Amino acid sequence: MNGSPALLLLLALGLCCPGIHGHMYEMKVRFSDTITQLRVGQRLELECQTDRDSGAFWVRQDRSGTLHFIAFISSLSRVTFQGNQRTSTRFEASKDNRFYRLVVKSFTEQDEGNYFCLMNINQMLYFSPGLPAFFPVTTTVAPTTTRPTTRHDITRTDPFLETSHPETSTEKELNFFCDVFIWVPLAGACLVLLIALAITILQCQRTRRRRCRCKR
Repeated sequence: MNGSPALLLLLALGLCCPGIHGHMYEMKVRFSDTITQLRVGQRLELECQTDRDSGAFWVRQDRSGTLHFIAFISSLSRVTFQGNQRTSTRFEASKDNRFYRLVVKSFTEQDEGNYFCLMNINQMLYFSPGLPAFFPVTTTVAPTTTRPTTRHDITRTDPFLETSHPETSTEKELNFFCDVFIWVPLAGACLVLLIALAITILQCQRTRRRRCRCKR
């Protein structure tokens, strides 16, 4: 807390006052400029409009839900930052009628969160709606890796994907020619024997017929 009386007062009222969330007074929080996307180092200006001139607190709620006191601006435009300091290296604060402004000089990750403006009226705290200020979420796409093709990935039924070994193909050709030179002459010899056998049988039949005629 760094001994900030404004923060001590805020916490004491938050613990003691039963009506900490009242809706009697209207408070609006918005960015002073139209912001589509926050960037690192950007100057961020916030504005809180109230319907009562009684001073205002600026508080930030981080991602874990913890509240951080930033500044208190009194109705007389007196500014008190954390640690009861009059100035801040990170923030600027000012008042214009019923507009209470806060400036983040150089927005970084430690400044991300929901920003609230609140008032202390008759020992009751009134919170504005939270104004989220976060950097856009960036998503990274995991790189895709291509798996090398192995022989198991090749379909054996596709003849265009398989290549035969050169020695195997040559051996098959030699075996084919050997078969041609061996079996073709052998088949021719068998054919000649069959023809000779057929001629012999015919000659025997003719000889028998002649003998039978002579006997008669």
